[in-house]
Amino acid sequence: MISILNLKIIVPLAVIGIVVIASVAMMLGDSTPQTTIVSEPITESNVTVSEGPASTLTIMETDGQKHIIPLDKIKGGGPPKDGIPSIDDPKFTEISGSQFVSDSDVVIGLEINGDARAYPLFILVWHEIVNDVVGGTPVAVTYCPLCYTNQVFERIVNGNEVEFGTSGKLYQSNLLMYDRWTDSYWSQGLGMAVTGKLSGIQLKTIPFDVITWGDWKKLHPDSLVLTTDTGHLRSYATDPYGDYYTDPRIIFPVDNMDDRMHPKEIILGFHEDGIYKAYKQNDVELHNVINDNIGETSLMLVSLFPQNSRAFDRNLNGEILQFQYVDGKITDAKTESVWSYDGLAISGPLEGNYLTRISMEPGFWFSWVAFHPDTAVW
Repeated sequence: MISILNLKIIVPLAVIGIVVIASVAMMLGDSTPQTTIVSEPITESNVTVSEGPASTLTIMETDGQKHIIPLDKIKGGGPPKDGIPSIDDPKFTEISGSQFVSDSDVVIGLEINGDARAYPLFILVWHEIVNDVVGGTPVAVTYCPLCYTNQVFERIVNGNEVEFGTSGKLYQSNLLMYDRWTDSYWSQGLGMAVTGKLSGIQLKTIPFDVITWGDWKKLHPDSLVLTTDTGHLRSYATDPYGDYYTDPRIIFPVDNMDDRMHPKEIILGFHEDGIYKAYKQNDVELHNVINDNIGETSLMLVSLFPQNSRAFDRNLNGEILQFQYVDGKITDAKTESVWSYDGLAISGPLEGNYLTRISMEPGFWFSWVAFHPDTAVW
């Protein structure tokens, strides 16, 4: 959220902003906002709750504004609204023109309906949101450098295609987006509208990869890659966060800390059957394949490339498969069919069958546990 400015500059600015807000509140005296609980779900005529669990949430209203998080927990990140500009007209090039990306650069890799695209983090660190259409699906490719949270959302809300921008605000040190339809705020970490008309509506997530450009090219030699032709002048060759990614310090407040891991440990978060669970990325890389269960969901985590993992449902036509990685091959123990990294059985009795890929939430441990303090850990 603070990627436009140097961290040493932005922290004082954020503190000043909070002090000013507090001073204004004291001067207002008896004008403290009044918050009430709205027992009914959202009922605006042009908004339904078909895409999210609003009916199970406590929706509050303060001075006419609906919200599901305490408004005083929303913090200014430094830049104003759209001060970190989203990329709304992304330009791509083929691999042959991708000399500006090194094989070791980390990208968000996305493939929908045969359309493969890569979004380098060294570009996203300056923009945080790319509004795009991939394989005919409107998507928001999002990245919060403060939390190292990557996520891809479908940009469809109640049948309407919406566009997202950066609000300049944070919740739990995490990116708050806003939609340019209703101006509601959306938490990237929750994937949900947390203030405004759409409060409580959940966005659909789309499976993606966090992976090096060199490895993504191996998987998708026909991939396009986002270019630095963004319409904005930024120092894409530098990362304004410096050593923040490994330093234990957290700049903005979070409600819950947990010492089961280093705050900046990269984890893969899952929410299945009402249960939250986190896996270390390093553990998945070490084991290559992990078979586990989250509630009633049978999960297979697999990693064949550094910094990258994928997740699949092990339930195939009502039968729970057990997977292993032997001699460079992913196989199921029962039939010894060989499976590809895409979850396709490429040989053996189950040839031609696909596993269902499961979305995950990769990011720093401190961010995941701030949102989900009751999380289990593998």
